[in-house]
Amino acid sequence: MKKSLSNRIKELPASATLEMSAKARELKNSGIDIIGLSVGEPDFGTPSFIKDSAIDAVNQGYNSYTPVDGYSELKESIIFKFKRDNNLVYEKNQIVVSTGAKQSIYNVIQVLINPGDDVIIFSPYWVSYSAMVTLAGGNPIDLKSDISSDFKVSPKQLEEVITPNTKLILLNSPNNPSGSIYSEKELKDLSNVICKYPNTYVMSDEIYEHIYYDNYKPFSFAGIDKMYDKTITVNGLSKAYAMTGWRVGYIGAPEWIAKACTKLQGQTTSGTNCIAQRAAITALKSPLSKIKYMIDEFNFRRNRILDLIKDIDGFKINRPKGAFYVFPDISIFFGKSINGTEIKNATDFSLFLLEKANVATVTGDAFGCPNNIRISYAASLEKIEDALNRIKNVLN
Repeated sequence: MKKSLSNRIKELPASATLEMSAKARELKNSGIDIIGLSVGEPDFGTPSFIKDSAIDAVNQGYNSYTPVDGYSELKESIIFKFKRDNNLVYEKNQIVVSTGAKQSIYNVIQVLINPGDDVIIFSPYWVSYSAMVTLAGGNPIDLKSDISSDFKVSPKQLEEVITPNTKLILLNSPNNPSGSIYSEKELKDLSNVICKYPNTYVMSDEIYEHIYYDNYKPFSFAGIDKMYDKTITVNGLSKAYAMTGWRVGYIGAPEWIAKACTKLQGQTTSGTNCIAQRAAITALKSPLSKIKYMIDEFNFRRNRILDLIKDIDGFKINRPKGAFYVFPDISIFFGKSINGTEIKNATDFSLFLLEKANVATVTGDAFGCPNNIRISYAASLEKIEDALNRIKNVLN
């Protein structure tokens, strides 16, 4: 029997973050003490008030298929959240609930992109953006930035690559992996370029919006008046509410895009898990003060990991304003041999840290920044300190 897979799946790259997690897990299962700083997952448990809401939903008999685009009550909670946190006004027909923000992003790309359409992706970017564009037949165009610009793309850069064939621009702020946040002015300056192209839309991935520091509160791209009808805002509950495994994401979008996403979802997964949706209603309606303890702890860890990195020769670092990652430039090690291991690129360096320091990180190649590695501080302070000490020892 011939084992013949489709070309699209054979050409699809594996998720670098999940691939590194699998390698770390394999080493750990073999008895090696691996510290995992590769996954973007809070180490907190889901808050009790959210879990209690899920238990109540089970006891109340929620067990049936849900509406494809989400419970009406959850849509009301999302509308409330958009108004409270972002000063954005949406109607129910503009909201689609999906099985995680990842599916929300995939839906949007699938309903908007035709083969040959250009999609500009601001670098650094989340690892799956480019693969999703390729699956839809689009042309991913990587718009580069690096540590010298605090990992932000300028309007001049955008002006040089945007064309009438640009169908979509992918923006993520606060950014994974750099932690950078575009200011309101920076977003408005970018919008002045985009508004010249009536058939170009923006997908603003705001999954980390509640995780910010030093009063750098993120601004929603759809909050720019001339961009509201051209923007799809993506969000979810995984990061700020420590609900990664619950898989609840959503969009606020022009009605015609939301309707198309519902149509696609109706032929793939249908509605999101009923119990997770009931828990999400409670989470989004609750005051943000109920999750502040997690943000405060992330901030403490951020400050600690930045202090520790200062002691590692060769690491060039910016000060992240949000999310829970640091993204050091480690290119000084390229072309060198460390303890007999030749380091040609960031992937080699990340694998070196896994094998020699027993610390899992992620290569910056996966995020469009080949000079960097991503280190997550969504782990206990004890693990962070141990991991950075191990890295320091194998390098110094």
